[in-house]
This record gives sequence, structure tokens and C-alpha cells, in this order.
Amino acid sequence: MRRKLHGLTGPMLPARTFSVTIPGDWRALYDRIWRPDFFARWASGLTDSDLVADGDAWVAAGPDGPIRLRFTPHNDFGVMDHWVDAGAGPVIHIPLRVVANGDGAEVMLTLYRQPDMSDERFAADIKWINRDLNALKSLVTGNPRDHRVRS
Repeated sequence: MRRKLHGLTGPMLPARTFSVTIPGDWRALYDRIWRPDFFARWASGLTDSDLVADGDAWVAAGPDGPIRLRFTPHNDFGVMDHWVDAGAGPVIHIPLRVVANGDGAEVMLTLYRQPDMSDERFAADIKWINRDLNALKSLVTGNPRDHRVRS
């Protein structure tokens, strides 16, 4: 039985998109960071767990049990979408893009506010995403102070 995918079907959800500018060619950045195992180096929900390939998905230990993740395959468009299945509730779609910004790159992540999500939880998720995008920029630039996330 297929589970409902929030963000792809059903009513429209409130959304916010956050971005970080990273110097260098966007294609080179995409090629460096698109692999699922690279996410574990900067996505704080995955940094404390091994990310293990399991068929067409990846599995990580979450606070409430295993989390299954699926990632968009490598492509020519900078699309790095992923789907998170924590086992209970809907599968969450997280759009992530790397696009050209002049001679640099813009990494953009869209957060959908899930049904029944409190204001406090949504605010906490926004802080989490900003922290993760800052970590990504610091990781690829090698400069821990080199981060500015925009919403």
C-alpha cells in the first residue's frame, strides 16, 4: 500500500523557501553534494546516524525509530529532492535545488508546513533548516564563518 505524500497530493500547504549562496560553479557544487551519503555530512537530522543504502532508499536511525529516505537521482537540472518516511504519518517531500547565481550557486530548500504543525514546531523546523544550510556552506567553502541563509 502506498502512503500519502504530503506536498505532492492533497490540499496546498503553506511553504517557505530558504537559500544560501555558495561561490563556485553550480554544476560542480551539485556534482559534489548530490549523493545521499553526502547529506549526512551537513543535514543535522542525519549527522548522528549512519545512512545505509537499502534498495532504492536509504535508512537512518531517527529519534523514534528508523527513517527511510528516497532521493532524486543525479540529473542535469540541480534537483536534489528527497522524501522522508518516519514510519508514522505521511511521507514528507522536501524540494531542494542547486541553481546558478551569476558565477556562483544558490542552494534552495522549500519547507512545507505540515497539517496540524504548531507555530512552535514550524519555527523550530525553520531554525533547523537554516542551521543545516549554514553547515552545508561552511562544509563546502571550508570557512565556518561563511554563511548567510535567506528566506
